[in-house]
Amino acid sequence: MPMRINGAEAALPPDPRVSLLDLLRETLHLHGTKKGCNQGACGACTVLLDGERILSCLTLAVQCEGRSVTTIEGLGGEQGLHPLQEAFIEHDAFQCGYCTPGQICSAVGMAAELRRGVPSLVTADLDAPGIAPDPAELRERMSGNLCRCGSHNGIIAAIAAHCAGAAE
Repeated sequence: MPMRINGAEAALPPDPRVSLLDLLRETLHLHGTKKGCNQGACGACTVLLDGERILSCLTLAVQCEGRSVTTIEGLGGEQGLHPLQEAFIEHDAFQCGYCTPGQICSAVGMAAELRRGVPSLVTADLDAPGIAPDPAELRERMSGNLCRCGSHNGIIAAIAAHCAGAAE
């Protein structure tokens, strides 16, 4: 059974050892997903698998059989950029831009976690009806995505603005 990548059907690679990251970049020529550390420590390769954020460098492509992968190229639509992409621009949440696709995909997945009420290490009240996307909560949830340029303040501001005013 094939997988779907950004809404289009994609065949599984013949070699079961191929990572999702390498399939995306080398076979499908979707270069938005970046290869950073290639060992799961930086988050540059973050994509969405059935709406959940994953590290594509640590995921074998065959694990995605019958599932849906969304990369940075698949977030926007005919109507334009995804609201988080717009927030990143509005809040200068990038400098070199290398980590930006992974940051945005991670933030989309993280926002869905917040809406579902999934707690983090710093969630203060586990019985509260909702989780406030305060800066400490957002920083903890985005801690797996590194930015070597130091744009973390802009990234958190963009995500906070998105969470405060957007419904996806």
